[in-house]
Amino acid sequence: MTKAKVAVLISGRGSNMAALLYAAKNPTCPYEIALVASNNPDAPGLALAAAEGVPTFAHSHKGMKRAEFDSLIDLELRKAGAEYVALAGYMRLLSPEFVARWEGRMLNVHPSLLPRYKGLDTHQRAIDAGDSHGGCSIHIVTADLDDGPVLAQIEVAILPGDTADSLAARTLFAEHQLYPHVLADFVTRERSPDWLLDQVRQRALALPQSDEGLSHGMSSFGIEKGKKFAYFTQDHHGIGIIALLVKTSAPEEQAMLIDSDPDLYYRPAYLGPAGWIGIRLDLGQVDWDLVEDRLQRSWRTVAPRKLTALLDAADQF
Repeated sequence: MTKAKVAVLISGRGSNMAALLYAAKNPTCPYEIALVASNNPDAPGLALAAAEGVPTFAHSHKGMKRAEFDSLIDLELRKAGAEYVALAGYMRLLSPEFVARWEGRMLNVHPSLLPRYKGLDTHQRAIDAGDSHGGCSIHIVTADLDDGPVLAQIEVAILPGDTADSLAARTLFAEHQLYPHVLADFVTRERSPDWLLDQVRQRALALPQSDEGLSHGMSSFGIEKGKKFAYFTQDHHGIGIIALLVKTSAPEEQAMLIDSDPDLYYRPAYLGPAGWIGIRLDLGQVDWDLVEDRLQRSWRTVAPRKLTALLDAADQF
């Protein structure tokens, strides 16, 4: 099994980093920790990671502009071959540029039941509000603080006499249980046929007058009451791959694409002679901009001219 490479960013003790690191030691875990990096060279978590044989990087952010420091961290992440980033007690606001570079590939753990209590002092705020439960959330990082899509949560009961410290201590146990499981699910979702089909579906049905059906034993997308412009194939005819099939403009374009990247493109059986091409979706890190572009090109080959005019007009805005 090829494991996804995850970089973990910390600023202190790194207890959530440790939870991820030790989960990664399980042979069935789908990720490995490729790097632990910190803005605090004295962060205790760095020593633990190094002792466990994980590469580390530390550099103080003091005296550096935010974007400049984030570029330095980004360079180290890419040197380590990281595919995903897990924030684990990383006490730095991230620059928009850094968030954009890792869009959809960076998670954070937050000690509240989001969207409640974004930011700091979450446990005291929950107690002061008279809540019956606090908790923790794992969410995708976006440019807005603690505002990305929530992937999972665990509730933690607030007991009579709880202080912020006592509630925080119990919530930390929940964080350590939740984060490794959510990260494992997250790094494998891009190989899940259901997730991949949903991504294709969103893009295909966004095209004017498109609909979905079943054709040749595959999920298919076409113009309403018209021709097909895409198929989603999962181990169709036992070939063992997940792919998107789209039309090309001519056999010459089909051959050119296959020659340009034979790992990504292939000539599908049955539909191939008609100029269709297969785009592999099961290789990891799908280029969804490319998929969207090929879907639109394929749609144009079958859409009536009045529909393509609508799309051209929409593209101008």
